[in-house]
Amino acid sequence: MLTCAIIDDDEINRLTLEHYVELTPDLKLVASLADGIAGLTFFREGGKVDVLFLDIEMPHLSGLELLRVLTDPPEVIITTARQDFAVDAFELRVTDYLVKPFEFARFTQAVQRVQARRSGPAAPAAAPEAPSNTDLFVKVNSRMVRINFDEVLYVEALSDYVNIVTAKHKYIVYTTLKALETRLSSFPNFIRVHRSYLLNTQQIESIEDNTANLRGGHFVPIGKSYQEAFYKGLQRI
Repeated sequence: MLTCAIIDDDEINRLTLEHYVELTPDLKLVASLADGIAGLTFFREGGKVDVLFLDIEMPHLSGLELLRVLTDPPEVIITTARQDFAVDAFELRVTDYLVKPFEFARFTQAVQRVQARRSGPAAPAAAPEAPSNTDLFVKVNSRMVRINFDEVLYVEALSDYVNIVTAKHKYIVYTTLKALETRLSSFPNFIRVHRSYLLNTQQIESIEDNTANLRGGHFVPIGKSYQEAFYKGLQRI
């Protein structure tokens, strides 16, 4: 049983979420609150839940602002009518991002994602920290696309753009390699191996002549100025 809270300034949306929670045997509703200030008060007065269903656009204190001030937030599922906050939300390590209106099936999928993050081998002392979210949203043309960066082979700089390459897709994104490298700082498998390449070390099959051979027949050069740090890092993989 997971305890949960809802924070949303729209009464209809709150009632819908309350109904979805009622339909879910694994959830127990602890609080249903009408704005971010009420949510902040709830947590500062010692309120605790396993899951928070959180709207973004609310008066006085937005959902993202609330997340930034909470010292130990629960698993968070964003529920919003806006798609353009997805990047900011996932940088705050939210578990899922639901765009209104969404069906009960999508709500259930998000709850299952929370359960998957919380499951794992028991620890003798404190429970282990939930695994890091490996997804990021990136803007591809006019769409926000969710990419699982565990599946990314490498990222290549293309002037003011980057080419994000997986085994099945290539995504051209309007950003710099430096900016994306900063966003990927919490992904330890990604390292800079060339002035034009970021590499996922978990995708390496072999290395020959300072070239990384990746799954699917892809090749990435290891730049001379990056070689010492790269080979030292391999000893810890």
